[in-house]
Amino acid sequence: MNYNRRDFIKQSALATAALSLSACGGPSSTANAVGDSSFLTGIQLYSIRDDMNANPLATLQALAEMGYKHVEHANYVDRKFYGWSASEFKQVLTDLGLSMPSGHTVLGKEHWDEDKQDFTDAWKFTIEDAAAMGQKFVISPWLDETWRSSEDLVKKYMDVFNKSGELCKKNGMMYGYHNHGFEFSEKMGEQTLYDVILKNTDPAVVIHQLDIGNMLNGGGTALDVITRYPGRFQSMHVKDEVLAPEGAHEKYESAVLGTGIVGVKDVIDAGKKTGGTIHFIIEQ
Repeated sequence: MNYNRRDFIKQSALATAALSLSACGGPSSTANAVGDSSFLTGIQLYSIRDDMNANPLATLQALAEMGYKHVEHANYVDRKFYGWSASEFKQVLTDLGLSMPSGHTVLGKEHWDEDKQDFTDAWKFTIEDAAAMGQKFVISPWLDETWRSSEDLVKKYMDVFNKSGELCKKNGMMYGYHNHGFEFSEKMGEQTLYDVILKNTDPAVVIHQLDIGNMLNGGGTALDVITRYPGRFQSMHVKDEVLAPEGAHEKYESAVLGTGIVGVKDVIDAGKKTGGTIHFIIEQ
């Protein structure tokens, strides 16, 4: 892990600890950056994907040394997490004093058999391996473009989301969806795509991981969403944003927490008080 990236990740952990401490009024550690044990703070490993690809064990060791206790994966291929089976990866994390309460795996068209109206083995294995890891949430960070070409199609595939939630529930977990920006810029009549997603997913089995930075590029704001859909956001991707340089791919880009325009402390407060948030996951 290069030093600039290391400093960013470490500063983000400390910033989240400070923000969460002021929000809850209790003692805090860097790793579990809230005073109440019902909340946890972790890091999304996508933030350090190059390091995880190059040397996952050394990278995880570095995170543990910084004080992190929880990680969220972004690499599950052929039933392996960063090249390890579920049992192997769980042991690696346990040996380092880490746990993985959630992970990202895209639920795509290849995971749903239209003819059988059932999930393919690939998705069933995804749920099985997540349960073996001890995850609480199985989160998909994308919605296929062909699944969102009309409001009727979105509603149809939100039913697939609900079915995934039922499958997760049978394994002691919940299914989740993680937003980007397109959910707020794409409209379905008078509603945003995100409105349609929220209104057609069952809160008993489907959670929403609110990415408080991504949404800015689609015109969304976290406080507005939390106000309109209280209790729906058990997990939050904590990040800050600043204007990107001219010619960049998107209008905003990640920044060290507390230095941007998101208003991270206010959003964390709202997540705890009305959003239903229990997981705060740092991502750049």
